[in-house]
Amino acid sequence: MSSKLALRFFTVPEWEKEQDYLRAMHRKGWRFVRYILPCFYCFESCEPEDVVYQLDYNEDGAARHSDEYFQLFRDCGWEFVQYFAGFSYFRKPASELRGGEEGIFSDAASRLDMMKRMLIARLLPVLVILLGYALFCGELLKDPYAGWDDWLALALFTALAAFVAAQLWRFAANYLRVRAQTRK
Repeated sequence: MSSKLALRFFTVPEWEKEQDYLRAMHRKGWRFVRYILPCFYCFESCEPEDVVYQLDYNEDGAARHSDEYFQLFRDCGWEFVQYFAGFSYFRKPASELRGGEEGIFSDAASRLDMMKRMLIARLLPVLVILLGYALFCGELLKDPYAGWDDWLALALFTALAAFVAAQLWRFAANYLRVRAQTRK
């Protein structure tokens, strides 16, 4: 059986794109085996098949309540693939889905709950760090003796802040889309 290592980067708000990527790879005959830092996806060859991948973010689920947590998904026919940094990866053949669009979340409210957990655990700490660094950069701008390395640090901070702002914007758009589904 052959294996393949693919380099792909997905940010926290792009978890649905990551699911779609894994599904597309399985359709091409590459079954997801595991994720390795920094951005490597390990696959093994398989028969091409339409398999749905779902991610759940729940640091407590895998660590504290592993038996109950994983049994809940097994009872619904989902195969556990890997736990990595708070994310649990599950898969299920599309032919076994009830209603064609079954997912690991029973409703939009449970999906919103997962998104809130991701926001609190992943995006807010980065925002706090950036705000602290912004205060440092504010002081740097007042320094008449700032050198080129200080300005380089400021430029890197500005680029990182723009990246984080874009991720928060994506996350907010996803959150509002899912929240709108709960009101239907």
